[in-house]
Amino acid sequence: MNEYELLIETINPCGGEAHSKKEFLEVKAASLEAYIAQNAHYPVIDSGKNAAGDTVITTGDGKGTLVRYTFTE
Repeated sequence: MNEYELLIETINPCGGEAHSKKEFLEVKAASLEAYIAQNAHYPVIDSGKNAAGDTVITTGDGKGTLVRYTFTE
């Protein structure tokens, strides 16, 4: 199991990214996809790596609300 610093950004359609709610957690996970499947409220829309090499998984409700999970080892 790996340890990650996790940034969760909740972005609503009215406030946009500038007014996103941010939460930092320390998590242990064997699989990031399994962690998202167990803990996310919405289905996965996109996943990939950012410029720093962190894994970024974005979920959403299809109506404008997005939740971005950034995992840093």
